[in-house]
Amino acid sequence: MRAIRKVASAAVAGVLALTVASCAESERGEGGEGGGREGDESTFTFGAAGAPEMFDPLYATDGETFRVTRQMFDGLLGIEAGSAEVVPELATEWTSNEEGTEWAFTLRDDVTFHDGEPFNAEAVCANFERMFDQNEAGQVAAEYWGYVMGGFANDPESSLYESCEATDEFVATVNITRATSGFPTMLSLSSLAMQSPKAMTDGDANGIEAQGEGFSFPDYAQNPVGTGPFKFVEYDQATGAIELEANDDFWGEAPASSSLVFRVIPDESTRRQELEAGSIDGYDLPNPADWAGLEDGGNQVEVRDPFNIFYLGLNPETNPQLKDLKVRQALYHALDRDQLVSTQLPEGAQVATQFMPSTVGGYNSELQPYAYDPEKARQLLAEAGAEGMTLTFAYPTEVSRPYMPDPQKLYEAMRTNLEDVGIKVDVKTASWNGGYLDNVTAGKYDAYLLGWTGDYDAAFNFVGTFFGNLKENDFGTEVMPWGEALADDLQAADAVVDEDERAAAFEDINRQIMEEYLPGLPISHSPPALVVGADVEGVIPSPLTAEEFASVSVGGR
Repeated sequence: MRAIRKVASAAVAGVLALTVASCAESERGEGGEGGGREGDESTFTFGAAGAPEMFDPLYATDGETFRVTRQMFDGLLGIEAGSAEVVPELATEWTSNEEGTEWAFTLRDDVTFHDGEPFNAEAVCANFERMFDQNEAGQVAAEYWGYVMGGFANDPESSLYESCEATDEFVATVNITRATSGFPTMLSLSSLAMQSPKAMTDGDANGIEAQGEGFSFPDYAQNPVGTGPFKFVEYDQATGAIELEANDDFWGEAPASSSLVFRVIPDESTRRQELEAGSIDGYDLPNPADWAGLEDGGNQVEVRDPFNIFYLGLNPETNPQLKDLKVRQALYHALDRDQLVSTQLPEGAQVATQFMPSTVGGYNSELQPYAYDPEKARQLLAEAGAEGMTLTFAYPTEVSRPYMPDPQKLYEAMRTNLEDVGIKVDVKTASWNGGYLDNVTAGKYDAYLLGWTGDYDAAFNFVGTFFGNLKENDFGTEVMPWGEALADDLQAADAVVDEDERAAAFEDINRQIMEEYLPGLPISHSPPALVVGADVEGVIPSPLTAEEFASVSVGGR
């Protein structure tokens, strides 16, 4: 995922049918029974690319924060290790009424929070009510709740969430205002994890305040309490070290390491040096050019399956020439994507045919890639009266993303292609968190490089995120004559209960997007990697880049 900068659609698609009952136990397995680890004491140290602002997952929006909170918190639903499949976690099964608006969650009865408080249905409802009832600052900060639920307690008409009731000690019944395939799949999101009601109350968890362009968080946000395999110890901001310790009372299989440390090391080359020196045990997103060298040095490069989309965003609000379908098609035909994928992206990357990877239900397998055809591009530009047009084209600096390992090189390859067909490129740059994302949201670029890593296996989580809300997307579809119809079609497809019918609806929408609308240009899907030392065991790469480290140990320590 990328950091959310605005509230998207309330309806996020899921992969579960209307009535889902799962009796399987969580992939974390059994082994709780009061906890207690076995084996030698060990510490797994991971090099993080950035510092988390705080540790309350409700207010988190970035991958570096979620990487830490994911180790401390559990959700009602989880994601199976190594896949994008939704599985039981704190809830063992769930069923709904025929309308899909009332959901009963049967809970595990052997779970306690890190502060010793019991996990039960009352705790679940306390969490939902806490997330729903946010002050003005909290409504801005809790972006993922707004993203999936649409609204808060002060605006119930726009909210998907309605109420929660503890119908038994270990049965929580959640009511939503309308049927959507996104529920309950969205409960696997890290931001909607379960937290200790007592700790949140004692720590004034909702005492968030606006401060300049950011927020001032209460003490609880620096001392969070979950049910996960690791507990928070401390964050030493002077050294950039975040320390967690094993939760000996964890309900699942005991953590393989006694402690987990994240060291904030912003520079990728420095992270590699630290790994080679043995001062860290792993880091994320090694440069694909370094993979072979890292493996030659005895390290393990763990390549994830592609579950992302890299795209060239287009904004017709800043450049009216982009309103013409022929111009957008011309840009697409101008790009030599086969060459770009083979030379700029890691082995296993694929040329995209649509705004989602092939593993997601609703993918249209009949769509073929737009061919690299410079002559066709020139012809279309001439027919549109756009020969010699100028394109303000932006790329981010100081960042490497799973779908975009080297933004500058990707930009340079595309710029060369565009200039070859007579387009004048006016380059703009800004650092990822130093203005680039804000400028995209503010519509300051004609074209820009961006992407998305899916939160879970769902068509709406890709195309719905991009186009499902007419006024809240980066593609300027509000000024296009088909923008409202596309948003309506996506919302209607999301509401289809039958999984096969829903997939068919999304397949047709994907065809329309690529053949009739082309609001942006899907480029590729990339397999991002993480790297760990030779003596590290138990790492399970996640296509969502959402690894859990409870299974990880370091030999000889």
